Formats: sequence, structure tokens, C-alpha cells
Amino acid sequence: MKTRQLGTSGLEVSALGYGCMGLSSGYGEPSDRDHAIEMIRAAVERGVTLFDTAQVYGPFTNEEVVGEALASFRDEVVIATKFGFNLVDGESESNQLNSRPDHIRRMTEDSLRRLRTDRIDLYYQHRVDPDVSIEDVAGTVNELIAEGKVKHFGLSEAGVKTIRRAHAVQPVTALQSEYSLWWREPEEEILPTLEELGIGFVPFSPLGRGFLTGNIDADTTFVDSDFRHTLPRFDAWNRKANEGLVDLIKRIAEQKRMTPAQIALSWLLSRKPWIVPIPGTTKLNRLEENLGAVDVALSAEDLGDIEQALAGISIQGDRYNESTQQMIDR
Repeated sequence: MKTRQLGTSGLEVSALGYGCMGLSSGYGEPSDRDHAIEMIRAAVERGVTLFDTAQVYGPFTNEEVVGEALASFRDEVVIATKFGFNLVDGESESNQLNSRPDHIRRMTEDSLRRLRTDRIDLYYQHRVDPDVSIEDVAGTVNELIAEGKVKHFGLSEAGVKTIRRAHAVQPVTALQSEYSLWWREPEEEILPTLEELGIGFVPFSPLGRGFLTGNIDADTTFVDSDFRHTLPRFDAWNRKANEGLVDLIKRIAEQKRMTPAQIALSWLLSRKPWIVPIPGTTKLNRLEENLGAVDVALSAEDLGDIEQALAGISIQGDRYNESTQQMIDR
């Protein structure tokens, strides 16, 4: 497995990480615990070293699974988790944010216990809390780093102003936000800022929550526990309207003898050498398919052809519903 550094932090990880959320929440019924552990260990065996989880995934159960799966590989991997929600009795309080310093500290101790470790390698603020200054958040993580409980500080879905303010207090190692062939907003301000400051970028949903694989169309149905049924971009009309993007990716994939997923991931990897996508999957064959993208680089001509074709495609539908969108820092 090829490796990359997240910005100028010195944190080296596999070129593709593994997003663990879908093993426990978000996409329907959670995986059987034994299967989830097998998937994570299969990723380790294939060279993946960056594993992404969060307190709110489950809640809590995803951290527990990650901790058990990686316990025997602890010094060989990088574990990233996230703080910042009010979680009471294993449930989120209506997505209520809470990044107060005392809450961060309390939840950190709980995460360390669930992850079966003495340190968190990369600790993200999951969402920016408008009621707590980012300086206080960064300062608290700075103290946790000084105590050896955290190694690197990260932000998720943070805007440029917040990134700069946080970075001035405690250097930010990585930003995690959505980025893919059908969500390119980070190119406008985020990527130039990260490059300037030496911060790595970890795109989540690099396959458009499955849409870019070509396995979802206007007739696909989602169970109530699959959060995609709440996303405007996944309503049937928008899925139909966005089929042109998938058709484009499929055509390029056929020409390159790759899969649509591999094209989407190779495209992301080509953007910057400090970008490390974290696709998630519950299937071994999909894991191996995703990892295959690392070894097949798109040429400058390929990338130019993709860019030219994309210029004629207008993506339809918001990526989040209104209540969720309000939690995104601008």
C-alpha cells in the first residue's frame, strides 16, 4: 500500500483509509459485530493504516468495534475519532452540539476506554459548535496533546475562518469534509487554505454515498434506518437527474478497464498528494476494489477529459436537509 502524509504534520498513513461508520450506523441495519471486526482486520491485512470512527456512530458501538478489531495492531495503525455531540445514555440529543472543554475531556476518557488505547492518533471536532469559541476547543485539544492522550488535532466540516483561528492555537493536522466528483465545493476556498497552512484533507463519502459506484438509480429504495432517504440529493427525481454523471464515470471506467468506484477514487487521489479519502464498505470485494484505485493513476489526458465532460453536467439536489445543513460551518 502506498502512503501519504497529511499535510506537513508528519502523520503518514495509507493512501486510502477506511471509514468505519457504515459498519454500525447510517446505512441500514448494522453489521454483525464479528463481521465488522473481520472487515477492519481485512483492511489492515491489505495495508490500510488509517481507520476513521466517531463517538456518535452507533452511538459508541463503532468505537467499541474499532477498538476490539485493532487492539492487536495498535502500534501499526492510526485511529481517528471525533467529539462534539451531546450523547446521553447512548443516544444523541437531537444532534445537539457540545464542544465545551469539560465535555471534551469527559468524552475523551470514554473514547480511550472504548478504543482500548492510551492515545487517540487524530482527534476531530465533529462539527463546529457556535456556542463555544474554536480557540477554547483548540486549547483543550492542545492540553490533551501535552498530556499524551491525543497526538493530532483535526476539524470536520469547518469553514476557512474557523480553520485559521483553530490553527493559530493548535496546529490542525487534517480537515475532514465531503469531497467527490459530485461535491466539489472544497475546491473554491478550502483546498487553497489547507495547502497554504500545510493541513491534510480527508474526504468522506468519496463515492457519493454509493451513488458514484453505479449501483444506485432512480428505482433504488432505502430503509428508514438508511439516512440517505433523508437527503435531497437522494430523492428519486434528483437521482434520475444525476444519472449523467454516473454514465460519464462508467464510460471512462470501461475505457480504462477500471470500475466506476476506482475512477472516482483515482480522481480524488490525483487532486493533491496530501488528500487521503476514507471510503467505507461492509463487503470484502468492495474493499479490495476500492484499494485497487491506489495502483492505477489517471493520466493528465484522462483528467482533462473528465474535467471537460464534467463542465457539461449540472448536479441536482442539496447534499443535506435543512436541519443538518445548519450544522455546517461557513
